Amino acid sequence: MKSDQKLRLYGVYRQDKEGHFMLRVKIPAGFLTSEQATEISVISKEYSNGMLHLTSRGSIEFHWLKHDQLDDIFVRLTNVGLTTRGACGGAVRGISCSTSFASEFPVIQAVAHKLNRHFAGNSDFEGLPKKFKVGIDAGYQGARHLIQDIGLVLVDAKSEQASFDVWCAGGLGREPQLGFLLEQAVPEGQLTHLIESVVQVYRENTPPPKRLKFFLNKIGEEEFRRLLKAEMAQRPYVEQLDVGYFQLIAPRGTFLEIPVFAGELSADILHRLAAISSEHAGGYLATTANQNIALLTESAKEEKSFKKALEQGNIKTELLGSISVFRVCPGSHECRMGLSATREVAQQITTVVNEAAKDKSWAISGCRNSCSQPQLADYGVVTSNLDTTEADFSFPRFDLYRRDDEKFGRCIAEGLSATALYELIQTLQ
Repeated sequence: MKSDQKLRLYGVYRQDKEGHFMLRVKIPAGFLTSEQATEISVISKEYSNGMLHLTSRGSIEFHWLKHDQLDDIFVRLTNVGLTTRGACGGAVRGISCSTSFASEFPVIQAVAHKLNRHFAGNSDFEGLPKKFKVGIDAGYQGARHLIQDIGLVLVDAKSEQASFDVWCAGGLGREPQLGFLLEQAVPEGQLTHLIESVVQVYRENTPPPKRLKFFLNKIGEEEFRRLLKAEMAQRPYVEQLDVGYFQLIAPRGTFLEIPVFAGELSADILHRLAAISSEHAGGYLATTANQNIALLTESAKEEKSFKKALEQGNIKTELLGSISVFRVCPGSHECRMGLSATREVAQQITTVVNEAAKDKSWAISGCRNSCSQPQLADYGVVTSNLDTTEADFSFPRFDLYRRDDEKFGRCIAEGLSATALYELIQTLQ
């Protein structure tokens, strides 16, 4: 059996002592074909429990797998152009996107695929002190550029080469830190050289298991820029990103979003959506940063057929409860780090939230790692610890965050019991 570190390189985490595993699939910019979605759904039904988890970075996770199933799954995913390599552990992770519905998304999607093709499975960018996250977006809405090791924000899509503002050294987790603006209006062809250089500076100077933000805090921005300049000067420069055999897709049209409560999606529903997409929606789907599924329609006629197919397929188009955006990590349902049953907490919140807060965005994290990005929601809930004062029982305690500006949310209440949390939420505006 492979070591835990080797497993993580291939996107695998242990779930429990009974030998179950989670497998995370990279979906560059959250964009996939109906063929890929179909294969993911079939794999889930054949090998797992028929359920999938959509992450806040646009990846898809299988849970409750056995070790002897993994090699077969790797082959099947590779056959449809997908990979899990680097989806976990100390490597350049999947290229996330939170602006799937922007008019410039075709540009974003193409660059994301190029970057993913360059970094995924490339041993030069593995074995890092800890994870290295890259996000790419069509604009500054959502502020997710602030939480990436490298955050790319499109600023010009009309020139011969698209150009991006590059943000660096952000992150959430137990020590949230805002990223800083590293470079402005960097042409697409120069991104690989810059990102490679940042990764190398990180690798050579940061002790495991620390993120890039730790190193930046230690030496400061000025010294970091000096080291980066020296690395870029001696690193071979490649102007054009090479995608190899992968045929880029440049979709045009309108995305229609299918809400998925808490990111928990049945394989049966995904299979049906893939079939509808193939027949009525151009054959493309997207996983969104708010853990939903979206289908691309290329014309008004196609959109009408698509909506009719959804109705006939009995696929719901509204969220459970009253909150339109609610990001939820798997919590103790499926994660060893989870301290609370996040889906149950989320469902309870939808029943107690008052009218004034229904249109706000919400997120709940099952631990301080903040995988659901609670500090970027209007209201975020972090399960901070377990109260073990009563013998034979433990109870989760929660911190509540509120975001009022373009930075991270601020903690407005700490150490709440579940009852106290729900009571406070009833008063929020």
